[in-house]
Amino acid sequence: MIKMKKFLALALSAAMTAGILAGCGSDGSTNGGSTGGSTSGNGATITILNSKMEIQEQLEKMAESYGKSKGVNVEVYYSSDTIAAHLSTRYASNEPYTISMVDAKDVYSLAKEHAVDLSGEDWVKDTTEAISIDGKVYGFPVCVEARGIIYNADAIKAITGSDFDPASVKTLDDFNKLLSDLKAGGMAAPTGIMKEDWSLAAHFLAEVYEQQADPDAFIKGLHDGTTHMADDAIFNSMMDTFDALKANNYAEASAISAEREVTEQKLAEGELAFMFGGNWDWSVINQYDYSDNMGIMPVPQNGSTDANTKLVGGGSKYFFIDSSSNTSDEQVQAAKDFLNWMVYDSEGQSFLVNECALVPAFSNITLAVSDPLGASVKTYADKGALIGNYNYLPDDHYSKLGAAFQEYLANKTDRAGFGAAIDSYWQAATLSEH
Repeated sequence: MIKMKKFLALALSAAMTAGILAGCGSDGSTNGGSTGGSTSGNGATITILNSKMEIQEQLEKMAESYGKSKGVNVEVYYSSDTIAAHLSTRYASNEPYTISMVDAKDVYSLAKEHAVDLSGEDWVKDTTEAISIDGKVYGFPVCVEARGIIYNADAIKAITGSDFDPASVKTLDDFNKLLSDLKAGGMAAPTGIMKEDWSLAAHFLAEVYEQQADPDAFIKGLHDGTTHMADDAIFNSMMDTFDALKANNYAEASAISAEREVTEQKLAEGELAFMFGGNWDWSVINQYDYSDNMGIMPVPQNGSTDANTKLVGGGSKYFFIDSSSNTSDEQVQAAKDFLNWMVYDSEGQSFLVNECALVPAFSNITLAVSDPLGASVKTYADKGALIGNYNYLPDDHYSKLGAAFQEYLANKTDRAGFGAAIDSYWQAATLSEH
């Protein structure tokens, strides 16, 4: 049953959409905005680009309260466009954001030309996730995120009668046996799959690169045509697991039509037991009548590596501060103050952990992560059981290979055809310099 807060969230979303349509810029690329409102002083105005849809509402509320308490006007904007393309439009019109939330690869490609050196900031000593280029710190880590298989332990126990221990499901054989037991016990379809291109290609497929001993060398082999994806053991191991998810998918007959919120509601409420995703999914799951005991576990695999004991993740989303002449020294200082507020002020820390439900990237923040998915990620991060993100995928990777992956999900191509599509993509791609 959908919680009342879900209804309210949908109503708010509809109201916001009306405002957004009325307030779009002429380029149509800014999908939302919020002004911090009147402040207690005549401070600077800083603008923030948010590229993390799940926390837009939280950022808007923060902008208003922070602006009033600090005497700084804070304006938050959201865009669903590719970050690099969206920022290029802003740079071309000499309207950069004061603070931009970007992916790691965007820091590497944009920061030397567009970002302030933050090496002297106090928070640098309290994180291992900041991004440095040529000895200068440019990227402020917004959070730690990781991905794997999200499980509903209550749903599993309801069928098996036993507490679920995710460590007991390491191999694909383990996973298939549990799926079979769940179906025999009355769970018609134990899994759900998000059909979105970013989930399929930027998250699941990306693990094939990230699990390699040398991701750069592997991708270079794909680019040069000396490596073929369909021959790779890790690709086949991951796809074997994906096939198990696909075969037990509640929406198997119409997998490409499955809506994300429907899938996550079914997982939250125990109709499903498993779904590939990350701790960011809690922002959707918590809108429903969710089960108390949920978490994230590594992707079960029969391969020979230890990837089935680790999540994939690390620093996710980064802020950088604009260094152009369009941003005044006063605005730069106000932006630095805002970043420090999130790391060292109790209200800023609470905003990150409690309001946004993010796993902080800073060792001095000791607030307990309240949501179960974030708590799982923190457990793996604390014990060093994270495989690092590969941050250098081309901007069109998830859209082009996401489309190819969707064809596989819809049974319009087989594994060999999907592997060939990946080979063709990389042979034509321009590799990122880093």
